[in-house]
Amino acid sequence: MTIQTIEVLLVEDSPSDARLTQEAFKDGKIRNNLSIVGDGAEALDYLFRKGKHVEARRPDLVLLDLNLPKVDGREVLRRVKSDPHLGSIPVVILTTSEAEEDVAKAYEYHANCYIRKPVDLARFLEIVSVIENFWLTVVKLPPNAE
Repeated sequence: MTIQTIEVLLVEDSPSDARLTQEAFKDGKIRNNLSIVGDGAEALDYLFRKGKHVEARRPDLVLLDLNLPKVDGREVLRRVKSDPHLGSIPVVILTTSEAEEDVAKAYEYHANCYIRKPVDLARFLEIVSVIENFWLTVVKLPPNAE
């Protein structure tokens, strides 16, 4: 039996949050390949395999910040979830926004869950660990249709 590696795309413009998430995933129990992009335009290129991301692997899970440069995370979510080839990929919103409007819009655009990033370092690492445990060990992800 071969052990599957889970492909995770982190869309995060904060280098420190990206680094913390990377560290938390590195310490996880599940084999994963965490790819990181720093803005919404690059996220769309990655997901739609354009430009330098033409060879990108289709992620099994996307962790998406909302407040991104170039293309807003809300637009990234809307475009991913409305695409017939990408719409089944679970998208977890991981953001600092507490705005009810953002929560409502994220679910309207079919986000799979909405998590507010804690400002406390220990709590942030705990949240990332919970995300990893739930989405990579508890949940049965859809087949990766490369």
